[in-house]
Amino acid sequence: MVSSRLRSLIQFNFITSRFQDLSSRWLGISSVTGARFSPINFPLIDTNNEEESRMREIQLGSHTLRSHGYTVARIHKHDWLILLLLVLIDIILYIIHPFYRFVGKDMMSDLKYPLKSNTVPSWAVPIYAVFLPMLIFLVVYIRRRDIYDLHHSILGLLFSVLITAVITDAIKNAVGRPRPDFFWRCFPDGKDVYDTLGDVICHGDKSVIKEGHKSFPSGHTAWSFAGLGFLSLYLSGKIKAFDRTGHVAKLCIVFLPLLFASLVGISRVDDYWHHWQDVFGGGLLGIVVATFCYLQFFPPPYHSEGWGPYAYFRMLEESQVMTQVPNAQTGGQTQLSDALVANHDDRQSNHGCMGLGLARDHGSTLDELESGRR
Repeated sequence: MVSSRLRSLIQFNFITSRFQDLSSRWLGISSVTGARFSPINFPLIDTNNEEESRMREIQLGSHTLRSHGYTVARIHKHDWLILLLLVLIDIILYIIHPFYRFVGKDMMSDLKYPLKSNTVPSWAVPIYAVFLPMLIFLVVYIRRRDIYDLHHSILGLLFSVLITAVITDAIKNAVGRPRPDFFWRCFPDGKDVYDTLGDVICHGDKSVIKEGHKSFPSGHTAWSFAGLGFLSLYLSGKIKAFDRTGHVAKLCIVFLPLLFASLVGISRVDDYWHHWQDVFGGGLLGIVVATFCYLQFFPPPYHSEGWGPYAYFRMLEESQVMTQVPNAQTGGQTQLSDALVANHDDRQSNHGCMGLGLARDHGSTLDELESGRR
């Protein structure tokens, strides 16, 4: 009798423990800690600290112009001062005269193309190369509410354009290559005059002649590839064009700004303002500078974190450390901080267009955790 009762008691305890284990797996309850968890790759969360978890996620996910704009701009105040210096240098380079290269009569055969107006006027270049990308940056900011992305994208774009402008104008003045329409700039009446050494004696408008010695490299093309090339890199990172999923349609978005910049360069040859070497050199210069400036603020577009600026991830790491220090005495709180940061990055990386994801309402965070959707 005793042995039969003992056997029954052991069987009952075994069945009870198995039932508790199965119920814990089904309900998401830990039999050890009493904490609740999501069955989809989310660590234990203490039910007593849900409000604190929600507040931490709000802190990590919302960095607006009002809350962090002044701080970010103050940190990079020297960069903005350098931008002003680049503007001043470019103005000086535009005012000074270029090198007046020797132009003989036998060289005029390639410089007698008609003097035409610009298909793409000079005032239009800053609009599509600077303000259009800024508008796109602003749209991304409205959706993501990330001041780090907005500030660094604008700063990188301005550096790209202004550095390209300074290098381009410096080379223009140093080389002094005549434009394809130089003959009609130098001799508006068509009567060419030369000195005893065979060099031209121009009698046209001085400002037109001055502009006629600035053929290499093409300023329109360099500006276009500097601004739109930066935009192309920015978009490739935001839509994760190189995530190895084979969505070729994303490349169409990436190549569209480059196509427009190429058409601008072609227009410079069609208008006889530049030789093809000028356009090629300007485009190469612009895209190289744009790449360097972009990589100064953002990871490469093919990187797993290529959707955001370096400053954003650095901020997440610092916030993670700050949340770990006060809770060093409780291991569960440290695990919770790591889980929130990892879950925040994972939520972003699972999105098809990483940088274009909407900033979630912080009120729905707790509901999503309870429903097990994360």
